[in-house]
Amino acid sequence: MRGIARRAAVVALAGALTGFAPTIARGPLDGEPMIAGVRVFYGPGDNLQDIDRTLIAGARETLDMAAYVLTDRAVIDALGEAARRGVRVRLYLDPDQPALRSRGAGGAALEALGRAPNVQVRVKAGEDLMHLKAYQVDRRVLRTGSANFSVSGARRQDNDIVLIQSREAVARFLREFDALWARPGGPMRPGQKPFGVSRAEDERP
Repeated sequence: MRGIARRAAVVALAGALTGFAPTIARGPLDGEPMIAGVRVFYGPGDNLQDIDRTLIAGARETLDMAAYVLTDRAVIDALGEAARRGVRVRLYLDPDQPALRSRGAGGAALEALGRAPNVQVRVKAGEDLMHLKAYQVDRRVLRTGSANFSVSGARRQDNDIVLIQSREAVARFLREFDALWARPGGPMRPGQKPFGVSRAEDERP
């Protein structure tokens, strides 16, 4: 009994010296492990567009993106170039895409990307927003943050991009992404407004 108490005291002392104390999960912040390898960039001071473009340019195998807004031609072009290199690209989009509503060059570029080899696009059905702005690259880096994939989001608005270099963080994102991908929805169908989503689903507050 005395030996158990002594070992407990040693553990407590070690925890005090190292700043670590074993605990059980008590709240929402304790449910996930702490993950290191984080870089944070802030716009418009940092060039968020170049950060996305450079990160996508480094993809070699897979890239899975969940995008509330995807209108930035630089990002769309970088995704297309990645697909041409053989990267398997999956895009999960909110149905209310401004690029498709405008029917301008951005919409044409997004439709062309959806038709490209190695690219799959699915669109959320329903009225609730798909509000993520995140993607993973090669199961090693997760990009997330507040910045949409738009010129205004990257160059004019107060936004951030958070890069997490952690296979555990990417695996967590992929579990969520695969669940989104499996939900009822539909593939992108070029030439329909927007992406073949019905009028009722397009008219949202």
